[in-house]
Amino acid sequence: MSEPGFMVVIPARYASSRLPAKPLLEITGKPMIQWVWEQACASGAEAVVVATDDSRIAERVAAFGGEVQLTASHHPSGTDRIAEVAALRGWSPETIVVNLQGDEPTMPPALIHQVAEDMANHPEAAITTLSAAITQRAQLFDPHLVKVVTNQQGYALYFSRAPIPWHRDAFTSATQPLPEGGGWARHIGLYAYRAAFLARFVQLPPAPLEVAESLEQLRALWNGAAIHVSQASVAPGHGVDTMEDLERVRNAFSRGSAESAEE
Repeated sequence: MSEPGFMVVIPARYASSRLPAKPLLEITGKPMIQWVWEQACASGAEAVVVATDDSRIAERVAAFGGEVQLTASHHPSGTDRIAEVAALRGWSPETIVVNLQGDEPTMPPALIHQVAEDMANHPEAAITTLSAAITQRAQLFDPHLVKVVTNQQGYALYFSRAPIPWHRDAFTSATQPLPEGGGWARHIGLYAYRAAFLARFVQLPPAPLEVAESLEQLRALWNGAAIHVSQASVAPGHGVDTMEDLERVRNAFSRGSAESAEE
């Protein structure tokens, strides 16, 4: 397998309905965005750039020695912010760009490298991303946990907040355990693109499926783009969406191990 050259862009915004100033919240003496940046730097990326429209985030990133790109304030998503970074920096159309969310302080560097490597080895894919097995019924029926179904070559057929595939016989009772061999998988929100596709993608209008599920990746499927999904080589860790998530991660880091913050 080829060894990819790739860039990591970390979109970070100050406003958050559930956790205002989330990128700057402290985790054992460092802002969350610094932990994310350090994970990305350990992945083998050629460059790691924090993309933000907020001067407070930009100043904090510069203070710990990170590279930052100020972007426009009107972007509806982190993907749009990443596309602006790729354009401003003049990255070639074939440049592999990894989208690492700014609230993933425990994302293993191995997975950042894996999603880039998967793109390098699947030239027909427009996007590459990762999944992990679902073994608990509660996870499958959790609408906050996105599920993915793939074909036998590993290309995404659909992403949903609903429990897919629906097992006709096993789901007749709310208490039945998941049957073996169901192949249920949750999506890990880590993406790689080539810069050329990224520029095209953000020009496409939101798709009806995307709006219904509130899942941006469905825009790509709606428009016929191929998304290759690999099973994560290691456990993906735990993102921070709520104060409970933040405390869980803080406790894990204070014990000296991000592994205990894994989902």
